[in-house]
Amino acid sequence: MRTVESNIDDALSINHTLSLCNALAQAACPVALYAGDLAAAERFTAMLLDQTARHALDVWHAYGRCFKGILLIKRGDVDVGLRLLGAAVDELRAAKFVQYHTTFLGGLAEGFAVARQAVQGLAAIDEALARAELTEERWAMAELLRMRGELLLLQDQPKAAVAAEEHFLQALDWARRQDALSWELRGATSLARLRHRQRRTSEAGKLLAPVYRRFKEGFKTTDLITAKALLDTLR
Repeated sequence: MRTVESNIDDALSINHTLSLCNALAQAACPVALYAGDLAAAERFTAMLLDQTARHALDVWHAYGRCFKGILLIKRGDVDVGLRLLGAAVDELRAAKFVQYHTTFLGGLAEGFAVARQAVQGLAAIDEALARAELTEERWAMAELLRMRGELLLLQDQPKAAVAAEEHFLQALDWARRQDALSWELRGATSLARLRHRQRRTSEAGKLLAPVYRRFKEGFKTTDLITAKALLDTLR
């Protein structure tokens, strides 16, 4: 987030629209959303939408609408957020502008999970996973697999927990091989929550606590707050 603020300040200082849109779309908006800083995400998304509308940058404007849809979902306005995000993803798909398409599909799947629409969510996440394999865009593979596990749990099928646990383990494997600590925390939190539900509370704590202890900053971000709250429950 410190780097994001510095990048935005630099882009504004040179008064160069494309540099600013790059800084907003490639860093500021997604990083703020991942960190759970919704006030910053709203500010950056508004800047992106304003700049892209003013200069008729249609594809970048669709990016802005994707981020706005995700922001609305995170703020609880799920139906409106899903409609906005879904329409923007469809526009990017039609334009064949594929950068970030995979992760926007992941955001769409997460929105469907919040709305408890497992079938639609699984369709979106399966499209994202297929794209990741096709294009070798695997930087968010851990998060996509974790989300698929969460969606499987929503179906409440007889073997849903077994399938979900396998997805969470795969997510952890990807995160560890990529040395992606934040993805590892999300995967460990999902798996620990499942094991706690299965009355495997000791296993859950032993899984999540070492990952949480590796963090040295960011304790006010959403993921770390969520992990700490779960750890407190497991004691």
